[in-house]
Amino acid sequence: MSGRPALAATGGGWPTGLRTPSFRRITAAWLVSTVGDGVRMAALPLYTAVSTRDPIAVSVVAAAEVVPWLFVSAAAGALVDRSRPRRVVVVAHTLRFVLLAALAFAIVTDRAGVVVLAAVALAVTTIETFADSAAQVLLVELAGEADLSRANSRFVSVQTAGENLIGPLLAGAVFAWSPAACFGLDALSFGVAAAVIARLPDVRPDRSADGAGESLRQRILAGLRFLAFHPALRAQLIAVAAGAAAAGVMNALLALYALEVLGMRPSFMPSLLIILAVAGLLSSRAAPALAESLGEGRVMVTALMVCAGGFTLLGLATGVPVAFVACAAVGAGSGCWNVLSATRRQRLTPRHLLGRLGGVYQMLAWGLMPLGAALAGPLAKATSLGAVLVGSGLLVIVVLLLVARPLLRADPARTALPDAVERG
Repeated sequence: MSGRPALAATGGGWPTGLRTPSFRRITAAWLVSTVGDGVRMAALPLYTAVSTRDPIAVSVVAAAEVVPWLFVSAAAGALVDRSRPRRVVVVAHTLRFVLLAALAFAIVTDRAGVVVLAAVALAVTTIETFADSAAQVLLVELAGEADLSRANSRFVSVQTAGENLIGPLLAGAVFAWSPAACFGLDALSFGVAAAVIARLPDVRPDRSADGAGESLRQRILAGLRFLAFHPALRAQLIAVAAGAAAAGVMNALLALYALEVLGMRPSFMPSLLIILAVAGLLSSRAAPALAESLGEGRVMVTALMVCAGGFTLLGLATGVPVAFVACAAVGAGSGCWNVLSATRRQRLTPRHLLGRLGGVYQMLAWGLMPLGAALAGPLAKATSLGAVLVGSGLLVIVVLLLVARPLLRADPARTALPDAVERG
């Protein structure tokens, strides 16, 4: 399969790189929208719990928010590969603006029941699968080959700050005043992001690189075949699947472990999440420099080892200081891995497959987290909280033994990027 670019330059001489106005705009839009995501991710389960007092309702809304990653991501990526990514992102942000503004109105008028909350959660995440795939294509085209690693570092650190730090802190402050305002703020973030993205270059797909008469199913299968026969990408996918399952276990058990095993006060428990986020933020910024000095494959393997050690150490921890170290290790390993694995995947993937392969990775990364979370409770009940956390660390170690060699041997293909894209 050809590795030539599928996003053809159509004139206009648009510059690429982190210092260009285009990249600054897409970074600003990413920050604004991820802060909105962080507000919603904190406020939606909280509002569902407060308004219904029903654990089943909370579970239904939570499931609705993640199900599209499992069932829609691959198809969304295949459709994005044959669309103009700027248009996809603008339409997606606009639709989410409308949906979340409507939800805020429904809350104000006391019409936001479980069905409404679940429907909005399902729709917003479904649209997000398209927006994220298209944003990744824009990232590759606007960053350029030379700055691709640093561009991913910027995106991962911005996402971590927005979703895990700024957004939840804003949600905590605003929710006490008005729950509806949280969703109004989220809607506003998408409206602003859509306006910023609309000023980006209009990258056009080169359909000559893909089968013009192929069905959606054939396009998805073409991406899966490329993935199945590419040793480095296949190894990354296996590692992503194991890491997502382990992260799901940690997300499900961390609060209970902090309260019952570590003896932390409920008000102090979020400090573990802050340590996790800050470590991820710092390591994502350091990842490009580490890869340049030590080698990309070595840093990726080390990042997986650090993650596995963090999961295992957390399960063995009986004191808060050790738990802090464990959470810092998981955050640091995850941040580094996310940057370098995304960069390598983008470099190794032909441009006309970028969207669908990104969709497959999203499907596993987000789809297996709830599976890990669902298995964590029954396994912990049968054994112990610590044993399940240690088991998740051992799972990552076993997978690392299987994928370390192809990760170390992989030499990212330096596929040429377009020299220019057309300004819309």
